[in-house]
Amino acid sequence: MASSGAPDETIFETLRKGVDPQLQEEKLREAAARQHAVQVKEQRRLAELIDSNSSLPCTISSIRVLNAPHTRKTFLSRIFDPIITANKERPYTLAEAIREVSIGADKLHRYDIFHQPISLFIDRPSKTDPSSTPTDIDIYLSVREKSRLLLKTGTDVGNAEGSAYGNLLLRNIFGGAESLNLNASLGTRTRSSYQAAFEAPIPSATPGDLRAEIGGLASSTQNAFASHEEVLKGAWTKTRWISNSGTRHELSYSGTWRQITGLGSSASPTVRGDAGDSFKSSITHTYINDRRDNALLPTRGYFTKTLLELAGWGPLQGDVAFAKTELQTQGAIPIPLPGVQGDSGVSLSTGFRAGLLYPLSLGFDFDSKPTPSRINDRFQLGGPADVRGFRLSGLGPRDGADSVGGDLYAAGSANLLFPIPRVGVDRPFRFQAFVNGGGYSL
Repeated sequence: MASSGAPDETIFETLRKGVDPQLQEEKLREAAARQHAVQVKEQRRLAELIDSNSSLPCTISSIRVLNAPHTRKTFLSRIFDPIITANKERPYTLAEAIREVSIGADKLHRYDIFHQPISLFIDRPSKTDPSSTPTDIDIYLSVREKSRLLLKTGTDVGNAEGSAYGNLLLRNIFGGAESLNLNASLGTRTRSSYQAAFEAPIPSATPGDLRAEIGGLASSTQNAFASHEEVLKGAWTKTRWISNSGTRHELSYSGTWRQITGLGSSASPTVRGDAGDSFKSSITHTYINDRRDNALLPTRGYFTKTLLELAGWGPLQGDVAFAKTELQTQGAIPIPLPGVQGDSGVSLSTGFRAGLLYPLSLGFDFDSKPTPSRINDRFQLGGPADVRGFRLSGLGPRDGADSVGGDLYAAGSANLLFPIPRVGVDRPFRFQAFVNGGGYSL
């Protein structure tokens, strides 16, 4: 039966108006809240199960990863089969079994091929299976694979430069957490930069997440602070791993052809003397220990990074030879305020950096005079992302108008961060008062 026209008109008017953005956002928030409530409920049930049965002996019959169609079973087996094998040699308690599987799930997360969270479920094998025992359990990990293709484009303004970039990431290419990363950028200072890197886990990797990378680059950078343009073309191979204590290590070899060209009419004799081609062949070790709660705006914790590079010495050959070392540290502590409960959002951080470049003799000619350092190997200081309050590479020795860098440098800073009123301490916005300085010498 037909009804009156007024309600129909109301429906059509509503459809013509479309969906209210605020109403849609509220529904999305409610859906997210419901999903979070379900996850909290699942975690609570799992915690209750562990508490009431944590000391019971169990044997892991199988570990299965669900919803991972693009990930090889052999790749997953390398992570979880050792857990099952160890369990056969020594029975786990339920708490131990969940802890070991959770460590494997955390390793899956670090490969960056699955979304968080990775859910864990426990079940009993079928009673009709004659091979099962009363202590057997099956463990299921429910995952959601990340997109295998990620394309990003954008613009950057900062560090005395404006640029446009494009990044293409191919993830989990062969089903074993391999990735291919392609980058291209054009800018006011870095005229052009093209880079490609392929990374893959090493099959015999220990729990330290051993990974290998090969890559290449080609770039052209305008260094106005020293009246020249630097062109680079090179390749590298790297090995990365994480120690049991959580520190990160990287060992790499790189071979890079460098050209100092496009000299300005007022280029200094030092820049003109280093102009032309050179080839750097070097090995580098990088150590990182990061215990900060936030890498950009830390309120507590500390950070340490060291870099050791050896170029042109012994079998490395090349046109330049030196030993180079750098140290970078940072520490942050929260500052409580009277009358403010919990975290006040105010923190004090300090940082210190230092480096030394020591020229060496080329190749195996250990008795010859060391080769002098070149402008493109020396340290530079100054700039908005370096020692603030100074122009880019504005500190240190100069030859005329050109900053020629130094073989030894040190820089330090102290920063007081406090939240913006009415914004809140949870937002990543802070007022900052700072003092910094540094210097270097030839």
